[in-house]
Amino acid sequence: MPTAQKEQFLSVIVADLLPFLRRYARALSGSQATGDRYAATTLEALLLDRSVFDGDYSHKVALFKAFHAIWSSSGALTEGAEDGITARAQRHLARLAPNTREVLLLRTIEEFTDDEIAIIMDTTPDEVNELYRIALRDMEDSVAGRVLIIEDEAIIALDLQSIVADMGHRITGVAPTHRAAVDLFGRERPDLILSDIQLADGSSGIEAVNEILKSAGDVPVIFITAFPERLLTGERPEPAFVITKPYTEEQVRSAVSQAMFFSSTETLRV
Repeated sequence: MPTAQKEQFLSVIVADLLPFLRRYARALSGSQATGDRYAATTLEALLLDRSVFDGDYSHKVALFKAFHAIWSSSGALTEGAEDGITARAQRHLARLAPNTREVLLLRTIEEFTDDEIAIIMDTTPDEVNELYRIALRDMEDSVAGRVLIIEDEAIIALDLQSIVADMGHRITGVAPTHRAAVDLFGRERPDLILSDIQLADGSSGIEAVNEILKSAGDVPVIFITAFPERLLTGERPEPAFVITKPYTEEQVRSAVSQAMFFSSTETLRV
């Protein structure tokens, strides 16, 4: 197939799926730049060989399977010198049992079934289930801390508080507005921020988090949104951790555990 036809094939099939591959790659690597580099490398590989799409599974499974072939064979997260978040990411990943983080993300954030994950990772459903069990134990037992919740809907805020507290973390406060979030952060610095995008008074959770991080850039952030694809365009700095509304308890637990463990500080710039 000529290159132009291959590119057209990829643009049609992959366009709607690419934001989710970026989200996964960023959460897996802990870095927007590194995650995007792996996603781009995956697309380049598919231009040369798209046979992965000939299997008896969905296009999304095929795309993630192609990504994993590259990820598992690369042997390193980045090229060249490493520092800051990237260096911490590699140290943390080195402490996990092989493949557990991948399974945790694929199952809870991307919502693949065990059978689909087995295809993506070239293993068995039973092995996927065992890796998932190990991942939960390692992540949730690794760290406990203080969490600031920025959320204007009372029912959702209460639900998030319950989930996070049940994990052993302490809630420093719940802020329904930009101003309240900044004030709460000033009273007690959290170890993690869990933030909605749109807040009660029309203010932005993104703006609140950015103001907070001007004075405390090392606090990891998880954003919650009904439209994750709008945040994952590749056109500006983006968060490593994004939970899609409506969320599940499993997704929240997974993202919180990973963000606390991974200490990713990347966020949006508006």
